[in-house]
Amino acid sequence: MSKHDKYTAPRTLTNPQASTQSIEEELNIPSAQDRLLVVENWYQANSKMVNYALIGILAIVVGVFGYKYYIGGQSKKANDAIFRAQTYYSIDSINWALNGDGNNLGFKKIADKFSGTPAGNLANYYAGICCLKTGDFANAEKYLKKFDGKGTLVTNVAKGALGDALMEQGKTDDAIKQYLDASSDDENLLISPLYLERAGLAYELKNNTQEAIATYKKLKEKFPQSQQARNMDKNLARLGVYSIE
Repeated sequence: MSKHDKYTAPRTLTNPQASTQSIEEELNIPSAQDRLLVVENWYQANSKMVNYALIGILAIVVGVFGYKYYIGGQSKKANDAIFRAQTYYSIDSINWALNGDGNNLGFKKIADKFSGTPAGNLANYYAGICCLKTGDFANAEKYLKKFDGKGTLVTNVAKGALGDALMEQGKTDDAIKQYLDASSDDENLLISPLYLERAGLAYELKNNTQEAIATYKKLKEKFPQSQQARNMDKNLARLGVYSIE
């Protein structure tokens, strides 16, 4: 046989299947049956882990939809409950509004029981105001801090009320921060001048005359038509400022 024939001539296969098997064995390629057996063995060894993973995924999916269904139902219950408490609040029955009447929940319970709902959040605001009216300033602070006023009409009122609760507890620096935050909306001609004046008075109590004067000047300049602006000349005169340019 020539050198060319030795390396290029095709081999004659007497048993193609046997040849294929020998090549697979030579190259250590597992057969389809062997691969299936490996998968089966792996699953048998890890079946608990696989099943737990599937159960976990299912629980997450069910939990998401279940939570939405639960919150929807809770929101309706919370709305019904807070309506009754608001009715008591509107007629100045503060104790029943805050603590309930024995049959209906008050703002405290509503805030706790329905904490994940909008009505539960609003109950924190009402509970804080009720506590402020009854002189329970520590609880007024607690509930008003829990209230998320973002996007609500009472957000600045809540901040100012929190300032009042802090002020009553001698936390003057924290109260000033709340008053200034509550008065930050230049378009709110009712709330902003009210709490801006209180910020100035708080500065006076701290003997911080410079900041008090600056606050009173700001109020008179930004809100000249407000009721609070009428007192500013008197407040400034008390601090030695008799005219402002």
